[in-house]
Amino acid sequence: MTAPRDPRCELSQKLTDLVLRPLKDCFVDKDEIIDLLGVGLIACENVFLLGPPGTAKSALVQELGRRLEGRVFDYLLTRFTEPSELFGPFDIRRLREGELLTNTEGMLPEADLVFLDELLNANSAILNSLLLVLNERVFRRGRETRRLPTLMVVGASNRLPEDEALGALFDRFLLRVRCDNVATEQLQNVLAAGWNFESRATTNSPALTIAEIAELQRLLREVDLSVVRGPLGELVQRLRHAGLAVSDRRAVKLQRAVAASALLCGRLQAQVSDLWVLGYIWDTEEQIEVLNSIVQDAVQRGGHPLPADSHPRARGETGPNPESLARDLERLSTRLEAENLPAHEQSFLRDQLGVLAARCAWVSDLQQRSFLEAQVAGLWPKVGGPK
Repeated sequence: MTAPRDPRCELSQKLTDLVLRPLKDCFVDKDEIIDLLGVGLIACENVFLLGPPGTAKSALVQELGRRLEGRVFDYLLTRFTEPSELFGPFDIRRLREGELLTNTEGMLPEADLVFLDELLNANSAILNSLLLVLNERVFRRGRETRRLPTLMVVGASNRLPEDEALGALFDRFLLRVRCDNVATEQLQNVLAAGWNFESRATTNSPALTIAEIAELQRLLREVDLSVVRGPLGELVQRLRHAGLAVSDRRAVKLQRAVAASALLCGRLQAQVSDLWVLGYIWDTEEQIEVLNSIVQDAVQRGGHPLPADSHPRARGETGPNPESLARDLERLSTRLEAENLPAHEQSFLRDQLGVLAARCAWVSDLQQRSFLEAQVAGLWPKVGGPK
Protein backbone atom coordinates (compact mmCIF):
# COMPACT_ATOMS: atom_id res chain seq x y z
CA MET A 1 0.00 0.00 0.00
CA THR A 2 1.39 3.40 -0.98
CA ALA A 3 1.89 5.90 1.84
CA PRO A 4 -0.13 9.13 1.54
CA ARG A 5 1.77 12.09 0.11
CA ASP A 6 2.24 15.25 2.15
CA PRO A 7 -0.19 17.83 0.67
CA ARG A 8 2.61 20.42 0.72
CA CYS A 9 4.38 18.29 -1.90
CA GLU A 10 1.70 18.89 -4.53
CA LEU A 11 4.16 20.66 -6.82
CA SER A 12 6.59 17.74 -6.77
CA GLN A 13 3.75 15.45 -7.86
CA LYS A 14 2.96 17.90 -10.64
CA LEU A 15 6.62 17.84 -11.70
CA THR A 16 6.54 14.04 -11.82
CA ASP A 17 3.20 13.70 -13.61
CA LEU A 18 3.47 16.55 -16.12
CA VAL A 19 7.21 16.77 -16.77
CA LEU A 20 9.31 13.77 -15.77
CA ARG A 21 6.89 10.99 -16.73
CA PRO A 22 6.08 12.50 -20.18
CA LEU A 23 9.83 12.88 -20.76
CA LYS A 24 10.23 9.16 -20.07
CA ASP A 25 7.51 8.48 -22.62
CA CYS A 26 9.36 10.57 -25.22
CA PHE A 27 12.88 9.25 -24.63
CA VAL A 28 13.32 5.49 -24.68
CA ASP A 29 15.55 3.94 -22.00
CA LYS A 30 16.47 7.30 -20.43
CA ASP A 31 14.54 6.89 -17.17
CA GLU A 32 17.65 6.90 -15.00
CA ILE A 33 18.90 10.16 -16.52
CA ILE A 34 15.47 11.82 -16.24
CA ASP A 35 15.21 10.83 -12.57
CA LEU A 36 18.62 12.42 -11.94
CA LEU A 37 17.59 15.57 -13.81
CA GLY A 38 14.51 15.77 -11.57
CA VAL A 39 16.68 15.55 -8.46
CA GLY A 40 19.16 18.09 -9.82
CA LEU A 41 16.38 20.51 -10.72
CA ILE A 42 14.80 20.51 -7.26
CA ALA A 43 18.16 20.51 -5.47
CA CYS A 44 19.56 23.26 -7.75
CA GLU A 45 22.55 21.00 -8.37
CA ASN A 46 24.43 20.33 -11.60
CA VAL A 47 24.28 17.02 -13.49
CA PHE A 48 27.00 15.54 -15.71
CA LEU A 49 26.16 13.13 -18.56
CA LEU A 50 28.91 10.81 -19.76
CA GLY A 51 28.35 9.27 -23.17
CA PRO A 52 28.96 9.39 -26.92
CA PRO A 53 27.42 11.98 -29.27
CA GLY A 54 23.93 11.32 -30.59
CA THR A 55 22.41 9.89 -27.41
CA ALA A 56 19.72 12.60 -26.98
CA LYS A 57 21.53 14.56 -24.27
CA SER A 58 20.81 17.99 -25.75
CA ALA A 59 17.28 17.02 -26.80
CA LEU A 60 16.49 15.94 -23.23
CA VAL A 61 17.50 19.29 -21.76
CA GLN A 62 15.71 21.25 -24.51
CA GLU A 63 12.50 19.29 -23.96
CA LEU A 64 12.80 19.70 -20.18
CA GLY A 65 13.11 23.46 -20.67
CA ARG A 66 10.10 23.52 -23.00
CA ARG A 67 7.94 21.75 -20.42
CA LEU A 68 9.09 24.18 -17.72
CA GLU A 69 8.48 27.37 -19.69
CA GLY A 70 12.19 27.93 -19.19
CA ARG A 71 14.88 29.70 -21.18
CA VAL A 72 17.51 27.19 -22.28
CA PHE A 73 21.07 28.02 -23.25
CA ASP A 74 22.69 25.20 -25.23
CA TYR A 75 26.29 25.43 -26.41
CA LEU A 76 28.97 23.13 -27.78
CA LEU A 77 32.31 24.04 -26.24
CA THR A 78 35.56 23.87 -28.19
CA ARG A 79 39.13 24.54 -27.11
CA PHE A 80 38.76 27.99 -28.69
CA THR A 81 35.44 29.06 -27.14
CA GLU A 82 35.65 32.68 -26.00
CA PRO A 83 33.82 34.25 -23.02
CA SER A 84 31.61 36.34 -25.33
CA GLU A 85 30.22 33.16 -26.92
CA LEU A 86 28.79 32.10 -23.56
CA PHE A 87 28.16 35.32 -21.67
CA GLY A 88 27.63 37.83 -24.48
CA PRO A 89 29.70 40.68 -25.97
CA PHE A 90 30.36 44.00 -24.33
CA ASP A 91 27.51 46.47 -24.77
CA ILE A 92 28.91 48.84 -27.42
CA ARG A 93 26.54 51.67 -26.53
CA ARG A 94 27.52 51.56 -22.85
CA LEU A 95 31.17 51.14 -23.82
CA ARG A 96 31.03 54.48 -25.64
CA GLU A 97 29.83 55.99 -22.38
CA GLY A 98 32.86 54.56 -20.59
CA GLU A 99 31.10 51.59 -18.94
CA LEU A 100 32.20 47.96 -19.37
CA LEU A 101 28.88 46.10 -19.28
CA THR A 102 27.93 42.85 -20.98
CA ASN A 103 24.97 42.46 -23.33
CA THR A 104 23.67 39.11 -22.04
CA GLU A 105 20.45 38.93 -24.08
CA GLY A 106 19.85 35.31 -25.12
CA MET A 107 23.08 34.16 -23.48
CA LEU A 108 23.99 31.96 -20.50
CA PRO A 109 23.47 34.63 -17.78
CA GLU A 110 19.76 34.87 -18.67
CA ALA A 111 19.04 31.14 -18.96
CA ASP A 112 17.05 29.02 -16.51
CA LEU A 113 18.56 25.78 -17.81
CA VAL A 114 22.06 25.50 -19.25
CA PHE A 115 23.43 22.64 -21.34
CA LEU A 116 27.16 22.64 -22.07
CA ASP A 117 28.13 19.92 -24.52
CA GLU A 118 31.73 18.70 -24.68
CA LEU A 119 32.19 20.38 -21.31
CA LEU A 120 35.77 19.22 -20.90
CA ASN A 121 36.86 21.27 -23.91
CA ALA A 122 36.62 24.32 -21.63
CA ASN A 123 39.76 26.46 -21.89
CA SER A 124 41.48 28.78 -19.42
CA ALA A 125 39.73 31.85 -20.88
CA ILE A 126 36.29 30.67 -19.71
CA LEU A 127 37.19 28.31 -16.85
CA ASN A 128 37.09 30.75 -13.93
CA SER A 129 33.81 32.28 -15.09
CA LEU A 130 32.26 28.83 -15.49
CA LEU A 131 33.37 27.78 -12.01
CA LEU A 132 31.58 30.80 -10.54
CA VAL A 133 28.42 30.01 -12.50
CA LEU A 134 28.44 26.36 -11.43
CA ASN A 135 29.27 26.89 -7.78
CA GLU A 136 27.73 30.23 -6.84
CA ARG A 137 25.28 31.07 -9.67
CA VAL A 138 27.17 34.32 -10.18
CA PHE A 139 28.48 36.00 -13.35
CA ARG A 140 31.47 38.28 -12.88
CA ARG A 141 33.36 40.20 -15.55
CA GLY A 142 35.63 43.02 -14.45
CA ARG A 143 33.67 45.14 -11.96
CA GLU A 144 30.35 43.74 -13.23
CA THR A 145 28.73 41.14 -10.94
CA ARG A 146 25.23 39.73 -11.15
CA ARG A 147 23.23 36.87 -9.66
CA LEU A 148 22.00 34.32 -12.19
CA PRO A 149 18.54 32.72 -12.46
CA THR A 150 20.13 29.36 -13.35
CA LEU A 151 18.15 26.43 -11.94
CA MET A 152 20.50 23.71 -13.17
CA VAL A 153 23.50 23.25 -15.41
CA VAL A 154 23.83 20.01 -17.35
CA GLY A 155 27.27 19.20 -18.72
CA ALA A 156 28.11 16.42 -21.15
CA SER A 157 31.23 14.77 -22.50
CA ASN A 158 32.37 11.47 -23.98
CA ARG A 159 35.38 11.41 -21.67
CA LEU A 160 36.39 12.16 -18.09
CA PRO A 161 38.90 14.84 -17.01
CA GLU A 162 42.59 14.03 -17.10
CA ASP A 163 44.13 17.22 -15.69
CA GLU A 164 43.65 19.15 -12.46
CA ALA A 165 42.03 22.26 -13.98
CA LEU A 166 39.28 20.26 -15.69
CA GLY A 167 38.99 18.10 -12.57
CA ALA A 168 37.93 21.23 -10.66
CA LEU A 169 35.26 21.88 -13.31
CA PHE A 170 34.03 18.27 -13.16
CA ASP A 171 33.88 18.47 -9.36
CA ARG A 172 31.19 21.17 -9.62
CA PHE A 173 28.79 18.56 -11.04
CA LEU A 174 27.44 16.79 -7.96
CA LEU A 175 25.58 14.05 -9.84
CA ARG A 176 27.03 11.99 -12.69
CA VAL A 177 25.22 9.49 -14.89
CA ARG A 178 26.04 7.59 -18.07
CA CYS A 179 24.07 8.28 -21.25
CA ASP A 180 24.65 5.49 -23.75
CA ASN A 181 23.03 4.23 -26.93
CA VAL A 182 20.07 1.99 -26.17
CA ALA A 183 20.22 -1.79 -26.22
CA THR A 184 19.65 -3.50 -29.57
CA GLU A 185 16.21 -4.80 -28.62
CA GLN A 186 15.07 -1.21 -27.95
CA LEU A 187 16.25 0.22 -31.27
CA GLN A 188 12.89 -0.01 -33.04
CA ASN A 189 11.24 1.73 -30.08
CA VAL A 190 13.84 4.50 -30.40
CA LEU A 191 13.09 4.87 -34.12
CA ALA A 192 9.34 5.10 -33.48
CA ALA A 193 9.75 7.50 -30.55
CA GLY A 194 12.18 9.67 -32.52
CA TRP A 195 9.78 9.87 -35.47
CA ASN A 196 6.88 10.82 -33.20
CA PHE A 197 9.05 13.33 -31.31
CA GLU A 198 10.12 15.17 -34.46
CA SER A 199 6.57 15.33 -35.84
CA ARG A 200 4.86 16.25 -32.56
CA ALA A 201 2.98 19.50 -32.11
CA THR A 202 5.11 22.09 -30.32
CA THR A 203 2.28 24.39 -29.33
CA ASN A 204 1.45 22.66 -26.04
CA SER A 205 1.52 24.95 -23.03
CA PRO A 206 4.35 24.40 -20.54
CA ALA A 207 3.40 22.10 -17.68
CA LEU A 208 5.20 24.01 -14.91
CA THR A 209 6.41 27.56 -14.54
CA ILE A 210 9.87 28.59 -13.42
CA ALA A 211 8.23 30.21 -10.39
CA GLU A 212 6.83 26.82 -9.37
CA ILE A 213 10.27 25.22 -9.63
CA ALA A 214 11.66 28.04 -7.49
CA GLU A 215 8.92 27.31 -4.95
CA LEU A 216 9.96 23.64 -4.92
CA GLN A 217 13.54 24.70 -4.29
CA ARG A 218 12.37 26.81 -1.34
CA LEU A 219 10.34 23.87 0.00
CA LEU A 220 13.52 21.80 -0.06
CA ARG A 221 14.70 23.68 3.05
CA GLU A 222 11.71 22.32 4.98
CA VAL A 223 12.65 18.66 4.49
CA ASP A 224 13.62 17.08 7.81
CA LEU A 225 16.99 15.34 7.42
CA SER A 226 17.46 14.35 11.07
CA VAL A 227 16.76 10.65 10.45
CA VAL A 228 19.35 10.32 7.68
CA ARG A 229 22.24 12.47 8.89
CA GLY A 230 23.75 9.59 10.88
CA PRO A 231 23.43 7.01 8.06
CA LEU A 232 24.64 9.62 5.54
CA GLY A 233 27.75 10.32 7.59
CA GLU A 234 28.44 6.60 7.96
CA LEU A 235 27.99 6.04 4.23
CA VAL A 236 30.35 8.90 3.34
CA GLN A 237 32.97 7.37 5.66
CA ARG A 238 32.54 3.96 3.99
CA LEU A 239 32.97 5.52 0.57
CA ARG A 240 36.12 7.31 1.68
CA HIS A 241 37.55 4.07 3.07
CA ALA A 242 36.79 2.43 -0.30
CA GLY A 243 38.94 5.04 -2.03
CA LEU A 244 36.23 7.42 -3.30
CA ALA A 245 37.03 11.09 -2.77
CA VAL A 246 34.01 12.68 -1.06
CA SER A 247 35.00 16.11 0.22
CA ASP A 248 33.21 17.78 3.11
CA ARG A 249 31.80 20.30 0.63
CA ARG A 250 30.30 17.58 -1.54
CA ALA A 251 28.97 15.73 1.52
CA VAL A 252 27.13 18.88 2.63
CA LYS A 253 25.69 19.43 -0.87
CA LEU A 254 24.53 15.80 -1.04
CA GLN A 255 21.98 16.65 1.64
CA ARG A 256 20.14 18.73 -0.97
CA ALA A 257 19.97 15.76 -3.34
CA VAL A 258 18.72 13.51 -0.52
CA ALA A 259 16.04 16.08 0.35
CA ALA A 260 15.05 16.35 -3.34
CA SER A 261 14.51 12.58 -3.47
CA ALA A 262 12.20 12.86 -0.46
CA LEU A 263 10.21 15.67 -2.09
CA LEU A 264 9.80 13.70 -5.32
CA CYS A 265 8.32 10.89 -3.22
CA GLY A 266 5.83 13.25 -1.57
CA ARG A 267 7.62 13.47 1.77
CA LEU A 268 8.98 16.30 3.89
CA GLN A 269 11.00 13.84 5.93
CA ALA A 270 13.99 12.10 4.39
CA GLN A 271 14.55 8.40 5.02
CA VAL A 272 17.47 6.04 4.51
CA SER A 273 16.16 4.94 1.10
CA ASP A 274 16.81 8.50 -0.17
CA LEU A 275 20.54 7.82 0.08
CA TRP A 276 20.30 6.13 -3.35
CA VAL A 277 21.46 9.45 -4.85
CA LEU A 278 24.99 8.75 -3.56
CA GLY A 279 25.26 6.06 -6.22
CA TYR A 280 25.83 8.86 -8.74
CA ILE A 281 28.87 10.64 -7.31
CA TRP A 282 31.58 8.54 -9.00
CA ASP A 283 34.74 10.08 -10.42
CA THR A 284 35.67 7.22 -12.78
CA GLU A 285 33.70 4.51 -14.53
CA GLU A 286 35.67 1.87 -12.62
CA GLN A 287 34.12 3.18 -9.38
CA ILE A 288 30.52 2.75 -10.46
CA GLU A 289 30.10 -0.92 -9.57
CA VAL A 290 31.79 -0.60 -6.17
CA LEU A 291 29.87 2.59 -5.41
CA ASN A 292 26.51 1.01 -6.27
CA SER A 293 27.28 -2.01 -4.12
CA ILE A 294 28.14 0.10 -1.05
CA VAL A 295 25.18 2.45 -1.50
CA GLN A 296 22.68 -0.39 -2.01
CA ASP A 297 24.01 -2.11 1.10
CA ALA A 298 23.41 1.09 3.08
CA VAL A 299 19.95 1.69 1.60
CA GLN A 300 18.74 -1.87 2.16
CA ARG A 301 20.53 -2.50 5.44
CA GLY A 302 19.04 -5.16 7.66
CA GLY A 303 17.43 -6.87 4.71
CA HIS A 304 14.06 -5.27 5.47
CA PRO A 305 11.74 -4.32 2.59
CA LEU A 306 12.01 -0.67 1.57
CA PRO A 307 9.11 1.60 2.60
CA ALA A 308 6.37 1.91 0.00
CA ASP A 309 7.08 5.61 -0.44
CA SER A 310 10.72 5.06 -1.42
CA HIS A 311 12.04 6.44 -4.69
CA PRO A 312 12.06 3.71 -7.41
CA ARG A 313 15.82 4.26 -7.87
CA ALA A 314 16.38 3.19 -4.26
CA ARG A 315 15.63 -0.38 -5.30
CA GLY A 316 18.76 -0.41 -7.44
CA GLU A 317 19.13 -2.88 -10.29
CA THR A 318 17.89 -5.90 -8.39
CA GLY A 319 14.92 -6.21 -10.71
CA PRO A 320 13.24 -4.70 -13.76
CA ASN A 321 11.57 -1.31 -13.54
CA PRO A 322 7.77 -1.89 -13.64
CA GLU A 323 7.06 1.59 -15.07
CA SER A 324 9.57 1.05 -17.88
CA LEU A 325 8.09 -2.38 -18.65
CA ALA A 326 4.57 -0.92 -18.75
CA ARG A 327 5.69 1.71 -21.27
CA ASP A 328 7.46 -0.89 -23.41
CA LEU A 329 4.30 -3.02 -23.46
CA GLU A 330 2.22 0.03 -24.38
CA ARG A 331 4.54 0.84 -27.29
CA LEU A 332 4.42 -2.75 -28.49
CA SER A 333 0.62 -2.74 -28.27
CA THR A 334 0.46 0.46 -30.34
CA ARG A 335 2.64 -1.05 -33.05
CA LEU A 336 0.46 -4.17 -33.15
CA GLU A 337 -2.56 -2.01 -33.97
CA ALA A 338 -1.08 -1.17 -37.39
CA GLU A 339 -2.93 -2.69 -40.33
CA ASN A 340 -1.30 -5.23 -42.67
CA LEU A 341 1.67 -5.82 -40.39
CA PRO A 342 4.44 -7.57 -42.41
CA ALA A 343 5.33 -11.11 -41.32
CA HIS A 344 8.90 -10.18 -40.37
CA GLU A 345 7.62 -7.29 -38.23
CA GLN A 346 5.14 -9.56 -36.47
CA SER A 347 7.91 -12.10 -35.84
CA PHE A 348 10.12 -9.39 -34.34
CA LEU A 349 7.31 -8.17 -32.09
CA ARG A 350 6.65 -11.75 -30.95
CA ASP A 351 10.30 -12.10 -29.97
CA GLN A 352 10.24 -8.74 -28.20
CA LEU A 353 7.11 -9.70 -26.28
CA GLY A 354 8.88 -12.88 -25.17
CA VAL A 355 11.76 -10.79 -23.80
CA LEU A 356 9.35 -8.47 -21.97
CA ALA A 357 7.41 -11.43 -20.57
CA ALA A 358 10.61 -12.87 -19.12
CA ARG A 359 11.49 -9.53 -17.52
CA CYS A 360 7.99 -9.16 -16.05
CA ALA A 361 8.47 -12.41 -14.15
CA TRP A 362 11.30 -10.77 -12.17
CA VAL A 363 9.28 -7.78 -10.92
CA SER A 364 9.40 -8.03 -7.13
CA ASP A 365 6.06 -6.37 -6.29
CA LEU A 366 3.30 -9.00 -6.64
CA GLN A 367 0.55 -6.54 -7.60
CA GLN A 368 2.69 -4.87 -10.27
CA ARG A 369 3.89 -8.23 -11.59
CA SER A 370 0.31 -9.54 -11.87
CA PHE A 371 -0.78 -6.41 -13.75
CA LEU A 372 2.12 -6.65 -16.21
CA GLU A 373 1.63 -10.37 -16.77
CA ALA A 374 -2.04 -9.72 -17.54
CA GLN A 375 -0.94 -7.13 -20.14
CA VAL A 376 1.43 -9.68 -21.68
CA ALA A 377 -1.29 -12.34 -21.75
CA GLY A 378 -3.57 -9.95 -23.62
CA LEU A 379 -0.91 -9.29 -26.27
CA TRP A 380 0.10 -12.88 -27.03
CA PRO A 381 -2.95 -13.61 -29.25
CA LYS A 382 -2.11 -10.55 -31.37
CA VAL A 383 1.31 -11.99 -32.29
CA GLY A 384 0.16 -15.57 -32.84
CA GLY A 385 1.00 -16.82 -29.35
CA PRO A 386 4.39 -17.68 -27.82
CA LYS A 387 6.86 -19.82 -29.76
